[in-house]
Amino acid sequence: MNKRIVFLDIDGTLTEPGSNVPPETALYAIRKAQEQGHYIFLCTGRNYAMLAPLLRYGFDGIVGSAGGYIEVGGKVIYDCPMTEEQRVAAMDVLKKNGIFRTVECKEGSYSDAELKEFLRKRAKKDGNSELLRWREQLEKSLNIEPMEKYQNQPVYKIVVMAESAEQFEEPKKVLGNDFSFVMQEPGENGLINGELINRKFDKGRGVERVCRYLNIPVKQTIGFGDSMNDWEMMETVGISVCMENGSDQLKRISDDVCLSVTDDGLFHAFRRYHLI
Repeated sequence: MNKRIVFLDIDGTLTEPGSNVPPETALYAIRKAQEQGHYIFLCTGRNYAMLAPLLRYGFDGIVGSAGGYIEVGGKVIYDCPMTEEQRVAAMDVLKKNGIFRTVECKEGSYSDAELKEFLRKRAKKDGNSELLRWREQLEKSLNIEPMEKYQNQPVYKIVVMAESAEQFEEPKKVLGNDFSFVMQEPGENGLINGELINRKFDKGRGVERVCRYLNIPVKQTIGFGDSMNDWEMMETVGISVCMENGSDQLKRISDDVCLSVTDDGLFHAFRRYHLI
């Protein structure tokens, strides 16, 4: 039997967004697939600190920070934070344009305090506090600290949020040579969300780096994802599977669509592809 490498996004794929607890059916499928000799990797935009609570489930490796930090069997094989010059330039131009920033370092994440105040005012004005509750739960579950606690540690990725696409025009001009702006489809709340990711890496190149290290062909990989930040991974893997709860755009470029994370999607897909 040919060994396969399975790459799993976390939020919206392995777990519900912001959660650190996968469904029992997914954990069962992962264990059984490993028993049959397959490798199971996390492949996520989360930094090491955010994904650390999941490591107790015994994954074979991680592609973290959207490909900027990679471990195989506990050994670091790739580590690429921003340079100091890149970090300063990015932080300055984003702040100048009123874009809310969450910086992700290896051991922690830090978010602009103004974001919470903005969401509070918006909730009061619109009479809808759902987005504020979501953000508070996200900060709690992923241990996101206020920006005032940030001490200039190396940054792998910056998550961004703004009221309009126009706010990103200058940052894209200033930072476009070094960074990709990976934006999500606009939600019902009207806010623009995305990530600033170094052009030196992405999830797809993370898949390739793992395959080279393990000496397993890329065609023997399967990737599971749900959002636009999984795009490069899905274009790279041998078989790409989007979750039913995922982005319509991602579904269009994927080889297959499985049931949602809340409907035991991974378990059924692992059976379909004879991983268990």
